[in-house]
Amino acid sequence: MIYLARRNPALRPEEFAQAWREHSALGRLCRNVGQRVKAVAQCSRHLQTDAAELSKDYDGVNLMVLAEREAGSAIWSDPETLAIMRPDEPRVFADYVRNFSLLCRQQVLSGSLCVDVLPQQKQVMLIGFLQRSDVWRGAAALPEICPPQWQSLALGLASRIVCNTIDEQPPSGYGYRHVVEWWFDSVEQAQAAAASLDVSARAQDGEFGWGEHVFMLTEVTHARP
Repeated sequence: MIYLARRNPALRPEEFAQAWREHSALGRLCRNVGQRVKAVAQCSRHLQTDAAELSKDYDGVNLMVLAEREAGSAIWSDPETLAIMRPDEPRVFADYVRNFSLLCRQQVLSGSLCVDVLPQQKQVMLIGFLQRSDVWRGAAALPEICPPQWQSLALGLASRIVCNTIDEQPPSGYGYRHVVEWWFDSVEQAQAAAASLDVSARAQDGEFGWGEHVFMLTEVTHARP
């Protein structure tokens, strides 16, 4: 499960990561959350990077590995979650988390193909939300290999490329088809990749084109385990 978050406007951008960590800590009070969520990586927008290709409309991306697929729906009706975590969400976010969360199927396309490799603290990632539509239709197929556009120019510097394909009806306004993670060994590499992004009209079309998109350069500011 992945969510694309905007902060509560009352928080300054530099305050968001700490407020988000505090919110995540509440999950330790929820026994069922611990059982249903195997791993979490909070990827906060890198505030020192200012590139025209990158969005400033969002503040972070949460990457969650669920213990089982059914947890993606069960977690929203869990009594502990509703009593402990949901009341804290307006303090941190611009909306309730359920309203911007996406259930995905993960596929590693480049780098270590082991799905158990998890992003750790300070991991730098360029994350792209691709092919948004108001009338959502799921992807026709998962990419069997990494599409050339996803590894062109400085994107090819990524040490790992992961495609997350949305395969369940998303919330209104979040009708993306793919969420792609590019992992980099340094901020400088990620910045070079962002600067090399072709966001011209010709790059939007095709089965694996960007379409209507959001790109964000992030750094993991909290992870477990």
